[in-house]
Amino acid sequence: MRHIKLAPNWLRFLIVVVLVVGVFFRFFNIDGKVYGHDETYTSLRISGYTKTEIRQQIYNNRVVNKEAFAKFQRLNPEKNLGDTLKSLAIEDPHHPPLYYVIARLWAQIFGTSVTAIRSLSVIISLLVFPCVYWLCRELFNVPFSVPFLAIALTAISPIHLIYAQEAREYILWVVTILISNASLLRALRLESKPQVSDHRTVTWAVYTFALALSLYTSLLSGFVAVAHGIYVMTITGFRWTKTARLYTTASLLSFLAFTPWILVILTNLLQFHRGITETTGKLSPFTLIQSWLLKLSQMFFDFDFGLENPFSYSITYIFLILVGYSIYFVCRTTHPKIWLFIVLSIAVPALPLMLPDLFFGGTRTIAYEYLIPSYLGIQLAVAYFFAYQLYDGILALRRIWQIIFVVVIVCGVLSCAVSSQAETWLSKGVSSGNPQIAKIINQASRPLVISDSFGMLPGKVFSLSYLVEPKVQFLLMKDKNIPKIPNGYTEVFLLNPSSTLRQGIEKKYKSKLYKVYSQKYDSLWKVDKTSRNQKFN
Repeated sequence: MRHIKLAPNWLRFLIVVVLVVGVFFRFFNIDGKVYGHDETYTSLRISGYTKTEIRQQIYNNRVVNKEAFAKFQRLNPEKNLGDTLKSLAIEDPHHPPLYYVIARLWAQIFGTSVTAIRSLSVIISLLVFPCVYWLCRELFNVPFSVPFLAIALTAISPIHLIYAQEAREYILWVVTILISNASLLRALRLESKPQVSDHRTVTWAVYTFALALSLYTSLLSGFVAVAHGIYVMTITGFRWTKTARLYTTASLLSFLAFTPWILVILTNLLQFHRGITETTGKLSPFTLIQSWLLKLSQMFFDFDFGLENPFSYSITYIFLILVGYSIYFVCRTTHPKIWLFIVLSIAVPALPLMLPDLFFGGTRTIAYEYLIPSYLGIQLAVAYFFAYQLYDGILALRRIWQIIFVVVIVCGVLSCAVSSQAETWLSKGVSSGNPQIAKIINQASRPLVISDSFGMLPGKVFSLSYLVEPKVQFLLMKDKNIPKIPNGYTEVFLLNPSSTLRQGIEKKYKSKLYKVYSQKYDSLWKVDKTSRNQKFN
């Protein structure tokens, strides 16, 4: 493709517009979506507190208001950066500390509001564009075609927008993966040149540093490193060449730099195992495949339809065909060094996560963020495919491919527009119903919400605290005993109560409970004030 000419003026203009639109959506309405369950844990880590301290201080069978939660979501003089690292090591060793250290330092400068914390991810997301350009230049050795189309697809990808506005480490992981990929390819390219270059040592050092940072961002970077190792060994013919030795040295140095956190994981192995084995019930292979196809299509089009919407299936199959043919086209038309890198980038990080669930019984759908390396590989394949068809394909078909490319771009822009206006999204998981729950609770004049600390509820209640009005009070239980409900509340709600708790309250207070809200993750129950006992009138 090195002979490809410059794109038509309209296409260059379109790519510039798409990039501007993508950057705009990253900054637009940044605090509009619910501050999710996982994001509240980010703020918890920044503050330096632990879930154990939460249970001790506010889950004590006493009534508290929403301000009681704020203490654990902002910086406090009694906690420092060391407490942030300690809380991660004790309770979340499966989340390496790099992002949380950066977020803590960011919060010390800009504060801990939702806008401030999410702004860090937005700023980091802007680094994705030059990194994508660099990776495409190194992989395809073309100056404009593939890199610019890849940037355009990334700019309006719904999944990239979600990561860019989420107070989590995933967009930082995207950047570290892109840098490690690009620096490895550059190092290999320089090694293939006969002349000596001073840049070789620097490039290998950049790769070593980038891979270490990637490991300190996500443990799943280990799969990326495995893909790199297979790639290097394959292109060197499985011979112990100088290139193989340099790669091995760089990789070992990266893992050596990561040793301190490996020791943390080994020290807290039980908590690490709990963190990576949380389940949501048995899923059939058919349901798993459906969810994977949905995630595939959501790289390009996402209106938050979910698996229940029949329209999702037609969309997923359309984009499955596009992605599948793009990968086939890359394998058929490019040098083995190019297609092998893309195929390994897609397959190696995904298959170890997907195959065990498929053949041994899935316990949960794989989260979006686990497949980030594969998403990036898929986007490279699709960008190359479109670049070939638009710049170098059969002249008679070029107009058709131009229309298809514009349709894909429009799908992405519309998805970003819809997502930017939404209060919640499928990616918010257990917190997706919180806006509706908050609206119901806020309608009461003096509401009381009863909850407990079991399961995933602490983060869910913290998320809800961002949405309720100051008049809302919480009775947070530390055990499974039936609570003593105080007087003075016009409405009493139970958030995700167990059947034991519901039956216990009905029996103790001679009241009826009825469900006022229900969805996949939530149930909100209300005490019938027409039948309840006068004890807490």
